[in-house]
Amino acid sequence: MTEAGHLTERRAGEGRLVVISAPSGAGKTSLVRALLSVDQRIRFSTSYTTRQPRPGEADGKDYFFVSRTRFESLVAEGEFLEHAEVFGNYYGTSGSEVTKLTDAGFDVLLEIDWQGARQIRAARPDSMSIFILPPSVAELEARLRGRSTDSESTIQRRLGEARDEMTHWPEFDYAVVNDSFDDALDDLQRILRGAGQDLRTDRPECRRRVESIMA
Repeated sequence: MTEAGHLTERRAGEGRLVVISAPSGAGKTSLVRALLSVDQRIRFSTSYTTRQPRPGEADGKDYFFVSRTRFESLVAEGEFLEHAEVFGNYYGTSGSEVTKLTDAGFDVLLEIDWQGARQIRAARPDSMSIFILPPSVAELEARLRGRSTDSESTIQRRLGEARDEMTHWPEFDYAVVNDSFDDALDDLQRILRGAGQDLRTDRPECRRRVESIMA
C-alpha cells in the first residue's frame, strides 16, 4: 500500500522533507544534482557514510566520510534520523541537519536507499517519498556496464540487488521513470510543485507504466 495518503500540509514557512530513492544505475544522483541547481529553495542533506570517497567526491559536500567506529558512536548518540548498511558500508542521515534546514524554510532532499526511506516514512509520516526507476532492466544493465569500473561479478551482484530494490517502488508516494533525463527532471519539479498527481503510485496510469518495466 502506498504511503501517499499520509502526506500532510506544512506549516507556513516550514520546509518539506523529500526522500528520493532508486536502484543503482537509475540516474538518481545526476537528477538530484540537476534539481538542486534549478531550485534555490531546495537543499541537500549530506549523509554520513563509512565507504571510501569516489573520484571527485568531497567530504562534507557529497558525504561526511567517517570510520565505522565514529559512525557507531553517532548511532549510540541518537544523531541519525535513519541509518542502514548497504553494500557492506553504513549510511546515515543527520536528524539535526534536516531539522535545521526545514526550520529555515528549505525543502530538504534525502538521497537514500529504500531501507532508509522506510525508516523515514515511519518516523516522519509528513515526508514525501519518490522512487526513480530506469526505463527497463536491460537499460539498467547497460548503464551499470557503461561505468567501466566494475568487474563482471560486481555488475551481476549490483544488477541482482537493483532488481530487488525495484520491487519496493509501491511503498513510495511517487514513481518517476528516468527514460529521458530532461523529462524525469521535469517530473520531479512537477511533484515538488504539487502538480505530479499522475505520478502517484496509487494512480492506475503510474502503476501500469512501472509494472511494464518490472515485467
